[in-house]
Amino acid sequence: MLFKLLLGLHIVVCLVLMVVVLLQSSKGGGLAGAFGGGGGQTMFGGQETATFLSKMTTYLAVLFMLLSLSLAFMSSRSGTAAPRSVVREAAERQSNVIPSGQSMDDFLGSAVLDSAAAAVDTTVGAQ
Repeated sequence: MLFKLLLGLHIVVCLVLMVVVLLQSSKGGGLAGAFGGGGGQTMFGGQETATFLSKMTTYLAVLFMLLSLSLAFMSSRSGTAAPRSVVREAAERQSNVIPSGQSMDDFLGSAVLDSAAAAVDTTVGAQ
C-alpha cells in the first residue's frame, strides 16, 4: 500500500517538475557566455535572487531523488526470491517438451546454441 502511494506521488512530482522546468525562462548565452559572447554576464551567471520557479525546481528535484531512492530500496526488498526466468517457467509447464534424461539447462543451452548458429549461417541461397 505504501509502495503504491509513493509511486503515485512520484509520478505527480515528475509531471509537476517537467512543467516547472518548461515554464522557466531561458538564461540565454549558454556555453557562448564562457567564451565572451554572453553580453556582459559573468561565467556562471549574475547574482540574482532566486525566483519562485527556480526554488520550486530545487525542491521538486530533491523530492524526486528521495522518492526514487526510496522506491528503489522498497522494490529491491520486496522480492527476496531468486530471479525468475519466463522461458524456464514455460518449459516447466510443458514437461513433455523436455526429452527424458536431459536437464533443463542442457535443453535450453542447446536451443540457444542452435539458434545462434542458424543466425550466423548466411550462405543459404547466396548463389
